[in-house]
Amino acid sequence: MSAHAERMEPVGGPVLTTPVKILGALAALGFALIVYREALGLGAATAMNDGYPWGFWIAFDVVVGTALATGGYAVAILIYILNRGRYHPLIRSAILTSALGYTLGGVGVMLDLGRFWNTTKLPLFWNWNLYSVLLEVALCISLYTLVLWIELSPVFLERWSEAKNERLRKVSRKALPVIERAMPWLLALGLLLPTMHQSSLGSLMILSGPKLHPLWQTPLLPLLFLLSCIGMGYSAVVIESTLSTSVFRLRDETPVLAELSTAMLTVLCLYVVVRVVDIVARGKLSLVFAGDGYSLLFLLEMLLFIAAIAMLLMKEKLGDAGHFFRTAMLIVTAGALYRFSTFLIAYRPAIGGWHYFPALTEILITVGLVSAEIVAYIFVVKRFPVLSGARARAALMKTVPVALRPGDAGAMN
Repeated sequence: MSAHAERMEPVGGPVLTTPVKILGALAALGFALIVYREALGLGAATAMNDGYPWGFWIAFDVVVGTALATGGYAVAILIYILNRGRYHPLIRSAILTSALGYTLGGVGVMLDLGRFWNTTKLPLFWNWNLYSVLLEVALCISLYTLVLWIELSPVFLERWSEAKNERLRKVSRKALPVIERAMPWLLALGLLLPTMHQSSLGSLMILSGPKLHPLWQTPLLPLLFLLSCIGMGYSAVVIESTLSTSVFRLRDETPVLAELSTAMLTVLCLYVVVRVVDIVARGKLSLVFAGDGYSLLFLLEMLLFIAAIAMLLMKEKLGDAGHFFRTAMLIVTAGALYRFSTFLIAYRPAIGGWHYFPALTEILITVGLVSAEIVAYIFVVKRFPVLSGARARAALMKTVPVALRPGDAGAMN
C-alpha cells in the first residue's frame, strides 16, 4: 500500500456542506433512537417477536450491509491473488468503505442483541461453543473489522506524520514502518476472514431447516452467499468510485472500472448456474412455477441477476459511466434481495402465526447509521489521502488498453 501512497491525495474542500448537514441530522436522529432502544429494550423499539427473533437490523444492516462492504475483499482478490496491480489505486477507498460498513454492521448486531453486554464474553471468556456457526461469524467479523482498520491506518499515519504536533508526528513515523512490515499478514487475514464468515452466514440459515422456504433452503447456501457477496463487493466499488468521481469532480475512472466487468460477469454466471442446478437437482422446480408469493419472489431475484448479466454482456456500453453504474446498482439490488429473502422474507416460523414488519424506529435507526457512514466517508476522503489524484489517475490510465481509454474509438463507442 505504501508504495502507492504518493499517488493518493486528500480531496480537500469544506466538510460541512448542506448535504452533509442533512445527513448529520439523520445520523443524530438515528443515534437518539439508539439511546431510546437501549433504554427501553427491544419490545418498545422494534416489531420483533418470538417468531422473528431477528429482523431488519440483522437482515439489512448485517447480512446485506457487510456484503456491500466486501469491496475491499473483492478488489484485494484481483490485486493480491490475480496480480492485477493496475487496480491498486482503488484499494484504499474500497477498504475505507469496508471498514465503515463492517463497523456499522457490528453496531447493528449490538442493537439486535437483547442483552448487549453479553458480547463482552466473546473476547473475555473462552468457554466457547466450538460447534456454533454464530461463534465463527462473530469471531471472523470482529477480527475482520479490526484488520480493516489496521489496513487503513497508513491513510491516517501518513497524514499525521506531517502534523505540527511533534509527538503525533514521531509516533506516526515510527508506527508506519511497523504496519508496512505487517501488511502481508494483514492482507492474508483480510482475504481469509471474509471468505469464512460470508459463507458461514449461509451456513447459519441451513440450521433453520424447514422454517426456510425450499427455494432458498439448500446445502449450497454457503457457496451462494460467498458468490453473491463477491458480486456485490465489485458492484459497490463501481458505485462508490462513480459517485466519488462525480461529486468530487475527479478524473473519470470508468475505463478502469469497465475492466471489472469480466470478474463481475464470471461471478454472476456462476451464481445463476449454481442456483438453477441446485433447484433442479433437489427436485424443487415445480415450486418455481407455483404462482404463489415465494415463486414470484424467486423469479424476481433471478430476473434481476439475468438482467445484470445481459447488461454486462453489452461490452460496447461499459464505457458509458451511466450504463455501468446502473448495472452495478442492479447487481446490488439482486444480491440484497436474495440475502434479505433468505434471512427474513422466505423465513417462516413453524407455528404461532407470527408476522413481522419493521417498526419505524428500526428503519430510522438504519437510515441514521447509513447516514453516519456516508458522513464519515466524506470527512476521511476530504482530509486524508484515500482517493487517487491526478497523478495516480494518469499513471493508472497508462495501464488501460487503448480501446478502453476515453475519447478513443472502438470498444467505447
